[in-house]
Amino acid sequence: MQLVPTPRVWLDRVLAAPDELLHDVVHCEKKAAGTVLAMIFKDPGRAAAYSRLAREELGHFEQALALLNRRGGRLEPLIPARYAGELARAAKGDVCATLAVAAIIEARSAERLDLLRTHVEEPDLRALYAALHPPEERHVALLLSFAHEAGPADRVLPRLLALEAELVTQGEDLVRVHA
Repeated sequence: MQLVPTPRVWLDRVLAAPDELLHDVVHCEKKAAGTVLAMIFKDPGRAAAYSRLAREELGHFEQALALLNRRGGRLEPLIPARYAGELARAAKGDVCATLAVAAIIEARSAERLDLLRTHVEEPDLRALYAALHPPEERHVALLLSFAHEAGPADRVLPRLLALEAELVTQGEDLVRVHA
């Protein structure tokens, strides 16, 4: 789905700071659950499906948070990367575009979790990333199908994918899943 692969500089940056990345993973799962819950109000016809998806994302949040806590960390505010905010602004509140953005973000998450599960050396982190990877891929397909049902996804996806490619190529000097 993505137009560009994750740059190696991203992988090198996050591998050097595994606990900071885990902290961001916790935040990402929390944000994913919140985004899906908000969709219930924008697209009430799919409320039951969004509710199931939000519960799954909350389960991932709890799983990542438990590992963060076991490793001596705790949930604290983080400076967000530009990535998700820029994509959300580009959706302009449109349901179809918002769902397409969610699918794009999940696709990038799946790609990066795949990189992490094959490059992280610590068994507990590797196991978490391996466990989170398949659901992310499943969420991509689900959210894309919702986007296509909600509107002209084929018209909004090229613009959003181009923006996503630009953001990934530019990157940020942050240890974040989406930086």
